[in-house]
Amino acid sequence: MIRQSFISVVGILHSQQDVRTLPAWLSGVYQSLQAGFSDFEIVLVNNQRDLSDIENVIKPLPEELRKQIFLLNLSSAVNRDNAILAGLDRANGDYTVLFESDFSGNPDLIARLWDTCRKGQDVVYLRARERKLPAAQRVLYHLFYYILKRYSRLQIDPWAHHSRIISRRALNSLLRLRENSRYLKANYALVGYKTGHIDVDVPLHPDPEAGFGEQFRTALVAVTSFTTFLRSLLLWIFMFSVIVACTAVYNAVKVKLTSVDIFGDPAESLSGWAFLVVIISVFFAITCLNLYVMSIYLSNIYSEIKNRPLYIVESVKRY
Repeated sequence: MIRQSFISVVGILHSQQDVRTLPAWLSGVYQSLQAGFSDFEIVLVNNQRDLSDIENVIKPLPEELRKQIFLLNLSSAVNRDNAILAGLDRANGDYTVLFESDFSGNPDLIARLWDTCRKGQDVVYLRARERKLPAAQRVLYHLFYYILKRYSRLQIDPWAHHSRIISRRALNSLLRLRENSRYLKANYALVGYKTGHIDVDVPLHPDPEAGFGEQFRTALVAVTSFTTFLRSLLLWIFMFSVIVACTAVYNAVKVKLTSVDIFGDPAESLSGWAFLVVIISVFFAITCLNLYVMSIYLSNIYSEIKNRPLYIVESVKRY
């Protein structure tokens, strides 16, 4: 069955593994698109991989396939999300499929994504059943997604692959979010639209080119950009400081009057000690309160300078 639709397929050459699997990826994607779609294009984003290696892969391909390829060479290496954005910016199709090299052996997933999308969805992603990570990193991932779920309204699936299909209207809305620090999975959720998924057996795994430090910085950007976690943390610190201050004041007064501390142990009251503890405790609580109030103002300013749209019109109906 030929689907009467113009579809763009975006592939990211982010690691050497992506370059090694490129021949199988291109051949499989082309065969699937040629057999299933009336018009298509293939957009490759070269994220500072060796251009000669890529050329050696593309040159032997049939001319019919080469004519469908657009190769974008980035001037400097960027993170995977920004490389994906470069491909999405270039995509012209009615539907755009972001297709990872992990699925080069199953190109028929492109047609499945399109068929699912046509059932009333604007975004359909591939969903893993497991994540291949060391135990310590797995705990950190669970903590990261718990914070996103608990301290934001974004519905982010922790098992989602990058691979997905996006309708033109959803992609246009996504590209309106011009932020310097991007976490695309959060941006997909921020844009909204009806979203579905297809379960796959390919597990999630960390980016081989990104070390733990880079992953931690990405998580920190996501937490500060899309959640109120740090503001809530400051509130809890303020409340804890008030409790500590009240306890210190009570203990100082109790020792002054009874020579016994709050634990029931004998204590000697030193001249000026109770006054000093009270002053330090009060000013510590006031300082924490000021930090909390400042964090609210900074959070509001940060949200404003991002210039995110207040709302997105999904559709207009006329009668």
